[in-house]
Amino acid sequence: MIDALAFLSPEQFAAFLVGGLVVNFAPGADMVLATACGIQGGPRAGAAAGFGAGTGVLWHVGLAAAGVSALIAAHPQAVDALRWAGAAYLVWLAWKAWRAGPAGPAKGHASLWRAWRKGLLTNMLNPKPVLFVLAFLPQFVVAGGPPVWQQIVALGLVFALTGTLVTMGYGAAAGFAGQALARRMGVVNRLAAVLFAGLALRLATEG
Repeated sequence: MIDALAFLSPEQFAAFLVGGLVVNFAPGADMVLATACGIQGGPRAGAAAGFGAGTGVLWHVGLAAAGVSALIAAHPQAVDALRWAGAAYLVWLAWKAWRAGPAGPAKGHASLWRAWRKGLLTNMLNPKPVLFVLAFLPQFVVAGGPPVWQQIVALGLVFALTGTLVTMGYGAAAGFAGQALARRMGVVNRLAAVLFAGLALRLATEG
């Protein structure tokens, strides 16, 4: 995979990194999810959700390398089905968070697996990464280099790594803020529920 990246010039690789980081830092589904999990469960849960979202990116990269993403993008019904499934999942998360009690620091330590799973499933059920991977990564494929699928995978791994680190940072920072809030008032889970519901609405209305 390193050989696939070696075909990029330093200028091309720098452009790829900058473009990817701009997308990573822009507020989006991954950031909102990691923030909600951090507020609800603490910094470790927020980081775990960010790690799960990064794992979900690998799913989309694998689909793109296999050509499945192109098939999905060519059929709007498949994209719509993914979007509605993701929105329904987020509504369920919002309902659970709204009914839960106040979050404390220990809750994040006990729910790392759940936070990771939330990040993974939310990203896998979000059609936007499918379209982004198809639009962004092929721009940096070098003609005459290694097989296209190898270059897509290599570029996707770099994009997933930077995105994972950024999103984990968002989640952890929100977790520290959420713990401070939890010591003063019992609205942490409801705030997380609002974020989940807002993300579900955004996902359902994007087309």
